[in-house]
Amino acid sequence: MEPHIADPDPVPTDAEPERRASWFGRHIPLVSGLSFLIMAVLLGVLIVVREQTLLLGLDEEWAEEITEVRGPVGDALALFFNYAGGTLIGALIIPLATVIALLAARRRWAALYFALASSASAIAVQILKQLFGRARPEDMLVASDFGSFPSGHVANAATIAVAFGVIFPVVWVWIAGAVWTILMAISRTYLGVHWFTDTVGGFLVGAGMALVIWGPFAQKLEQERLALHERRHPAA
Repeated sequence: MEPHIADPDPVPTDAEPERRASWFGRHIPLVSGLSFLIMAVLLGVLIVVREQTLLLGLDEEWAEEITEVRGPVGDALALFFNYAGGTLIGALIIPLATVIALLAARRRWAALYFALASSASAIAVQILKQLFGRARPEDMLVASDFGSFPSGHVANAATIAVAFGVIFPVVWVWIAGAVWTILMAISRTYLGVHWFTDTVGGFLVGAGMALVIWGPFAQKLEQERLALHERRHPAA
């Protein structure tokens, strides 16, 4: 009996490309999100440890410039973003309404992903606020809680932007999310409740957490999206 010799160059099975795509689909968001979160922590450490840095000079310069453009229209817009991105509206009503809408649309995995991403982002922001304890600017137009770094409003906006882009993967959703996040960041410095670097940290935390949570849900979300598309547009 001739000995069996293993094929030195086996032909991959049909399942192999799909398995590799699934592995990369789960790990790329995870690695990207963790990188964002690490950068947020390092930025906070840099701000706290180094009292005189280029970043802090940028914070002060931006604060001076943004306060010079204050006016009735800007005040109204900034206050709108203040209430839409925080308080019960931004922290509870909008996320809860989104989850309910996704459940009604039979997107259970999307609803769970959005709920976990929003919750994890909010928790991460509070942990970092307590950890760094950065003082807020003195010239504030609205009352705010403890801790300037990172911005919770911007983190919430970035989480929603990334989560919506994941759930509804079309270009205009990503563009709308980016615009919303940028305007939220500008409004926080306009109101004088955050430094510029606080908004950068908020973006890193919010987007990073949404990406991290996306990893384990990536395959289920795509399967759910494709199933919904097939139900709405059955093959002729």
